[in-house]
Amino acid sequence: MSSTRDVVVIGAGPTGLALAIALRMYGLDVLVVEKSADTKHEPRASVIWQRAQETLRDLGCAEAIVARGLRLRQGEFRVRGRVAGIQEMEMEHTGFPGPLAIEQDAVEALMRDRLLELGTEVRWSTEGIGVQVGAEGAQVDLRGPDGRVGTVGAHWVVSCEGSRSLVRRTLGIPFDGERRADLQCVQLNARPRWGQPYRTDVTQIFINHRVTLVAGPVPGGATRFYAFLPDPDPDRWEPPSVPEMEAVVAAATGEPVVGLEPSEPRWANRARFHDRIAGRLREGRALLVGDSAHVWAPIGGRGLNTGLLGAHNLGWKLAAVHYGWAPDGLLDTYDDEQRRTARSVMRAMRRNVVELPPNRATFTAIRWLLPLMMSSDRIVRRGADRLSDFARDHRASGLSAGRRGFGGGPGPGDRLPDLPVTTGEGDRRLHDLLSYRRWTLLRIGADGGAAAGAAALRALTRRYALPLAHLTVRPAAEQRRALPDGTLLLVRPDGHVGLRTGVGDLKAVAAYLERWSCPRDTSGEET
Repeated sequence: MSSTRDVVVIGAGPTGLALAIALRMYGLDVLVVEKSADTKHEPRASVIWQRAQETLRDLGCAEAIVARGLRLRQGEFRVRGRVAGIQEMEMEHTGFPGPLAIEQDAVEALMRDRLLELGTEVRWSTEGIGVQVGAEGAQVDLRGPDGRVGTVGAHWVVSCEGSRSLVRRTLGIPFDGERRADLQCVQLNARPRWGQPYRTDVTQIFINHRVTLVAGPVPGGATRFYAFLPDPDPDRWEPPSVPEMEAVVAAATGEPVVGLEPSEPRWANRARFHDRIAGRLREGRALLVGDSAHVWAPIGGRGLNTGLLGAHNLGWKLAAVHYGWAPDGLLDTYDDEQRRTARSVMRAMRRNVVELPPNRATFTAIRWLLPLMMSSDRIVRRGADRLSDFARDHRASGLSAGRRGFGGGPGPGDRLPDLPVTTGEGDRRLHDLLSYRRWTLLRIGADGGAAAGAAALRALTRRYALPLAHLTVRPAAEQRRALPDGTLLLVRPDGHVGLRTGVGDLKAVAAYLERWSCPRDTSGEET
C-alpha cells in the first residue's frame, strides 16, 4: 500500500461510487476503499428524484438504473383514509420526467459496474483507520481483509464513509446540530392485504393523528411502507415486527384489518435521526461528501439524492484544481454551495408537516387546509418543482456572475432546462449538447453565430485552461422566452449557469475566466 494515488475515496455507498465515477471520467487515479465486504444488500433508500437522475446520466449510469426502476407519476394524499389531494410529480424540460422508485442496493450494484467499466475496482473489506492531511496531500492508514495495516499516499482524500466519518473526526471538524427529539421511523417491505390497489406509478401518503405513513411501489411487486411516529421509548432499537407494522398501517389508513407479507430480500428497520451539518466540508486536501457532511431525517429520500448532487458538484471541481486548470478557490465553492443546499434541505424537512406525525392541532389544520392547497395548480406545480430538486440553485455562489436580465430564462446559478433547440446539425435537446467533462459556452439566437463575434470568443477562451466547447443554438419557437435571443450562457459541467451576459460582452467572459480559470500552458505550441 505504499503507492501514491490521485484521490482516495473512503466509502463505497452511492455517494462514494458517484464521486469515484466522476473522477475517473476525468482520468484521475482513484482508490476506493470500503470496510464492508460488498455493496449493501439492504434496500435502504428507495427514490431518486429527477435532478439526481440527471446527475446519474452525466456519470453514464442513468440508462441501466432507469431500466431497473419504476417511474412515479403522482403522490396521493389521504387524511383519515380519504383522498385529500394529488401531487403531480412529473416535470417538463428534462429527460427524466418522473421520480424513480428503485432501492439503494440495486443502485449501488449498478454504479459499481459502471466504475468497473472505467477501470477501477472497489477495495472491499478495507477500512480506513487513520489519516494525516498535509499541505501537499494525505496519508491514509488502511486495514485490509487479512487484518494487515498499510499506508497509502494521496494528493486528495475524500470522506464518503457516513455520519461517523474518520476524516471529519480526525481533523476536528464540528458536526453541528442535534438529535431530532420524539421522532422514529419504522420501515418494512411487504406485499399487503388491504383495501388499496397496487399501482406502480403512485406513492400514497396516509396522514392520521400521530402517524404519517408512506406506501410506495418498489420493483418486484412489493410495497415499501415507512411510517413516522412519536418515540416514547428511544432505547428500543430492534426492527419492527410484522404485527407492529400491521398495527401502524391500520392506524394510519383507518382500515380495520391489514395483512403484510414481508418480501425478499427482507427489509425492516427502526431509525432515529440527527439534523447535523459539518462546520466545513473542506480542510485543505481533505473533503467531506454525503452523510459525512450532513445528515437529517430521511423524509423523501433526500439523504441519497443530496449526496449524489454533492458528488456531482465536487467531481469536476476537484479534477479542475488537481490538473491545474482552475485556482484552488474553485474547491471552496463546493463547500459553500453544498452547505447552502444542505441547510435548505434541512429547513424543508423540519417544515414538512405532511410527512411528520401530527399532533391534534396540526392534524386538524391538515384536514382543512391540505385539500384546499392541493386544489391549487400553482401550489402543485411549485411542489413538483421542489420535489424534483430543479428549484435548487447556486445563485448565491461566487461562481455565479451576471444578471438574469429581461426576457426570462435561466439566470446565474440556475439549472439549465433541457429544451428543444436547433443547431447547425439539426434539432437536438439542449442537455444532449452539454458534457460533464467540460464547460459549454452557449450563444443563443439566429445571430448568435455571427462569424466575427464567434471568432473573437474562441480566441479569448483559448487563453484559458478550462476545457470548454462553443455552441450556437436557436430555441424552438415556443421556448424563445426561456432562451432569449442575444443571450450568452457559460454553463458549468454540472449543468448550472455560471455566467449570463450578452453575446457581444467579451469583457464579462474574460473577467469570469480570469477569476475561475488558470492561463493555458502554451509553452509547447508552435508560434
